Amino acid sequence: MTRAWRATCSAVRSVGWYLGELMGDHDYAKYVAHLRAHHPDREVPTEKEFWRARWAAQDANPGARCC
Repeated sequence: MTRAWRATCSAVRSVGWYLGELMGDHDYAKYVAHLRAHHPDREVPTEKEFWRARWAAQDANPGARCC
């Protein structure tokens, strides 16, 4: 049963990771890592500032969104 439990836990973690990626939950952390690696002289915005700027950009340039 331990083997089946590990497989189930692994599947649940994988689904959780996928949904987090799909919904953008990890985007701020990726952005901060990118800034620190490629633009160390730039100030890192707070998470609230990051999301505010991202949503403003999406509203200004909706792209392929339906609504």
